[in-house]
Amino acid sequence: MQSERGYPAIGVGPHSQSVEVAYRHAERNQALLIIGVAALGFNLRGPITSLPPVYPEIQSELGLSTATVSLLAATPVICFGVVSAFAAWLSRRLGEERVLLAAAAVLTCGLLLRGLWPGAMLFPGTVLASSAIAVMNVLLSSLSKRRWPSRAGLLIGIYLTALSLGAVTGSLLSVPLYQASGGSVRLVLGWIALPAALATLLWLPQARHTIRAVVPARARSAAVYRSALAWQVTAFMGLQSLLYFATLSWLPTILRDRGATPETAGNLLSLMVLGNFAASLVPVVAQRLHGQRVLAVAVAAGLAAGLAGALYAPLGSAAAWVLILGISQGAALALAIFFTIARAPDPVSAASLSSLAQAAGYLVASVGPLELGLLHSATGSWDLPVAALFVLNGCLFAAGMLAGRPRVLPDGRNPPSAVIRRIPGRSGAPQDGGSSSPRTAP
Repeated sequence: MQSERGYPAIGVGPHSQSVEVAYRHAERNQALLIIGVAALGFNLRGPITSLPPVYPEIQSELGLSTATVSLLAATPVICFGVVSAFAAWLSRRLGEERVLLAAAAVLTCGLLLRGLWPGAMLFPGTVLASSAIAVMNVLLSSLSKRRWPSRAGLLIGIYLTALSLGAVTGSLLSVPLYQASGGSVRLVLGWIALPAALATLLWLPQARHTIRAVVPARARSAAVYRSALAWQVTAFMGLQSLLYFATLSWLPTILRDRGATPETAGNLLSLMVLGNFAASLVPVVAQRLHGQRVLAVAVAAGLAAGLAGALYAPLGSAAAWVLILGISQGAALALAIFFTIARAPDPVSAASLSSLAQAAGYLVASVGPLELGLLHSATGSWDLPVAALFVLNGCLFAAGMLAGRPRVLPDGRNPPSAVIRRIPGRSGAPQDGGSSSPRTAP
């Protein structure tokens, strides 16, 4: 016998009705979790991508120097590096869901402040918003491993898809909004607070989950920073972030220097970010592989080809190369986030590894936008900055080959060289706790 929703009914009577109610409750919780994760993911890049297309206009309206704009471009990545180190600590004491709710509220406040008072609050508002994003960057991946361990790759793919959509929306609307408003810097800086406020409301149902992560007794002595594998994951995270944010910050300016109009440069940046969509489900593919080195090779090759084509090929073909660049960037980010859960034996270790990888990685990445801007100012050319990007892409390839090996961090029971054993994918409903086996991919 089956219930009206197609689930097997166990007998007839109150017990079968309770089973039906439980299934419906699980489905509702699953839907709310997916919606909430997607809503938070939408706000992880939009507040950043909305600025580069109008940097020249912001610089002119607010009277900023080139060095100040370079610092503004680097501020989000610096905040990612500094604040990410505290995200795992906060989650262990307050719970991931509550910390994420607070981060969404802080993000909304920061964006409102820089929009209402851009002269005084441009940098303080950007710092607040970027710090909130840093916390969400770390905790969304570990929350996926804890709440839905058998489908962690899928849940990460969903939030990366939303991240890409938010990034595209931010970069695509900046120039039209600026022009339609008669050159309103306040509108360009502050409109993105609306989706952040909506995400705060959509995440509210998750705040009732008060389960805090419990460190397994045998895992207490295992510190992720002592593992070479953890630093290999960190190197991959940092290098892909450096390449992404350096390109994100200065590609529109480079294209405008090559002769593209502001609208064309903004549209090409949106196309680059749109390419991230094609790679949003890379974690689903990566979860089915025994190792991910083949994906690391593809990512490095795509980044090199896309970057070379966008900067050196005829401007008429820039759209195709920018799209390749965007797809490769999206795949690199997805792979980096997947590494933080696939190389961890449990959700607590995943949060710690994600915190280390993003804290150290983003501090490295913060050099990218600032250094490219300063090198360009010093040389008056983009040749040297671009050459540095190609060298760093080679380093990304090396880090990916190491982090892509099928290994897992030690947890006090397994030696550091323990190898992940691939098992067939399992389906299951989201959970409020639990951890995956230390010898299996999440």
